[in-house]
Order: sequence, then C-alpha cells, then structure tokens
Amino acid sequence: MSSHRSSPFAIGLTGGIGSGKTTVTDMFQQLGIAIIDTDAIAHQLTTPEGLAIPAIRQTFGNAAIAETGAMNRSWMRELVFNDSKAKKKLEQILHPLIRQQCEKQAADASSPYAIFAVPLLVESGNWRQRVNRIAVVDCMEETQITRVMKRNNLSLEQVQSIMRAQASREQRLAAADDIIENEADLSVVKQRVKELHEQYLKLAKNMTISAEQ
Repeated sequence: MSSHRSSPFAIGLTGGIGSGKTTVTDMFQQLGIAIIDTDAIAHQLTTPEGLAIPAIRQTFGNAAIAETGAMNRSWMRELVFNDSKAKKKLEQILHPLIRQQCEKQAADASSPYAIFAVPLLVESGNWRQRVNRIAVVDCMEETQITRVMKRNNLSLEQVQSIMRAQASREQRLAAADDIIENEADLSVVKQRVKELHEQYLKLAKNMTISAEQ
C-alpha cells in the first residue's frame, strides 16, 4: 500500500500470536467498522485460482502447488522456515498483491474509519506512514503461550519459536498509540473497544471537517 490513504481515517491493529486480535476485530466489525485483514487477503491470494498462484508455481515449481490448486502450505512453510532467500521470494510475490488488495478494500470501505488488521505491523516497519493510529492487542506472554498451545495443538517449543520470530511485546507496546488489554474477561475488552470506537469516530469526523475546509 502506498503512503496515500484511501480512507480518511485508518487504524493499524496488531498483536502477538494468541493475543486475541480476531476477537477484537470482530468487536469493531459488530460496531459497523470495515476490517481489512492482511492475513485473510494473503490466504485468498494463495487459494485455487488465487492471484499469487501463477507466480508461486513459476518461482518454486509444481511442488509448491497442492493437488487442489492452492499453495501447498505445509511444503512452503517448511521451505521458508529453513531458507531466508525463499522466504524473501515469496514475500516479493505476496506483498505487492496484498498492498493492492488493501488499497482496493480501503477504497470500498463505507464506514467512518477503517481498521487494517496486520499481524506483523511492527515488523513490517512502514505501516506508521500508512495509518493514523496504531492499536495493539496486548496480554502477558504466558497467556499467549497457553492460548496458542491449546488452540493450535502446538508444543511449548513451537509456540516460543513463533514468538521469537515476531516483534517482542515491548516493541509492540512502544509502537502503540492505543492499547487493548486482553487479559481479563471479554466484557472489559468490549468496553475498551467501545471507548476507542467513540474516540476514533471523533478523530475521523475532525479529519473530515479539516479536509473540507
């Protein structure tokens, strides 16, 4: 996505694995806010007939494509985990297409502001220029580990390995304009989302007024 913002007011929302990003974006969606999910876009691009499939086949060969016509995820995961050059090649295919789809969805959004849900927002480095504010869904690392082990049936070592590949909790919090703590019960999270929603509506309205003057 270019530095041009298609929607007048945009929020970048992120959080570590198991922090509860989906729970929070679902709450914003229930309030009528457009959610642009980069993970969902990446998945869509690599399904059968997905826009990234021809380039993936050309770059990595037929082994990269499953019998269904989708990207062979387990094969690709193994490859990019062990080969940084392969990882970079895959990113060079996916990232421009993801940006393109983000821009399209942002342009189509009819809500007063839009939320870009980006798991690796802090790691990507240039989202600060693309959004007006960054919101971080936060919880203790022990909570992340417990949730992901239970949800994905992964070992402690596997979860810790994924977490090491992501920005640290401290790095995410340092980048945050707004923090949504997802440690307590969901009613507390819901109340925080409602507060931020009201705040974002006011900021979006002020920005629209400024743009019209």
